[in-house]
Amino acid sequence: MIAFLGTGMLGSGFVRAFVRRGEQVHVWNRTPEKARALEAIGVRAFDDPADAVRGATRVHLTLSDDASVDDVLERARAGLAPDVFVVDHTTTSATGSALRSARWAERGVAFLHAPVFMGPQNALESTGTMLVSGNPAHVAALEPALSAMTGKLVHLGETPEAAASFKLLGNLLLMFLTAGFADMLMLAKALGAPPESAATLLDHFNPGATLPARLRRMVSARFEEPSWELGMARKDARLMLEEAARARLDLHVLPAIAARMDAVIAEGHAKSDWTVLGKDALE
Repeated sequence: MIAFLGTGMLGSGFVRAFVRRGEQVHVWNRTPEKARALEAIGVRAFDDPADAVRGATRVHLTLSDDASVDDVLERARAGLAPDVFVVDHTTTSATGSALRSARWAERGVAFLHAPVFMGPQNALESTGTMLVSGNPAHVAALEPALSAMTGKLVHLGETPEAAASFKLLGNLLLMFLTAGFADMLMLAKALGAPPESAATLLDHFNPGATLPARLRRMVSARFEEPSWELGMARKDARLMLEEAARARLDLHVLPAIAARMDAVIAEGHAKSDWTVLGKDALE
């Protein structure tokens, strides 16, 4: 039997997929109505997390943050079987993940952090990406079950907090891309280009394929022989900011980028490849 604690949109997707695969599932949610709504598909809902996990061979969690994970696990502790596996899919801090892994290891409970790059539909369809790190024996024991939950399972090694770190890195990248799209659409507005037209840019120019090589170049600190000089990139940033200013519109991300460019240029890197913007992270 599997217990699932936290049946919001993502958690309920996982639960429905478990049921489709013929699993017996117990569920709990802080808002009981969300858990009880799943009884229609054959799961058992409980008001107490300790009751929900009693007899479970695996306990999965999708909650909101470190504090909620710690709180719910403490409340469930009395019902945990000695040989249970606890798998937390919550996006948490790396620090919290490391502390939590150590705490539960001291208590003799196999705990793994396995955050995901998945939405509710991915959880239902068992597609997307799941990250996992921690005790290799625990990962090996759980790999078949975790692989069935997702299209891709990425094992990031023995360091307990590695999965949490990678999840935060991925979410940071998504935030930058989304904020960049917002600035791009604002610049399109300043230029008189309809948003629908601006949205076709990726049909003609899609830099996605170049991103891995650009990141590798940055990590290797190969800033000589530039493909795009930082000084020229700063010129283009100036043009964008000027166009927005003429239209009396504000860009929110580009000014911070321009300020960083100015600081690095002042250090003598105007002729370096523009990936030199990441040099401080490598020192």
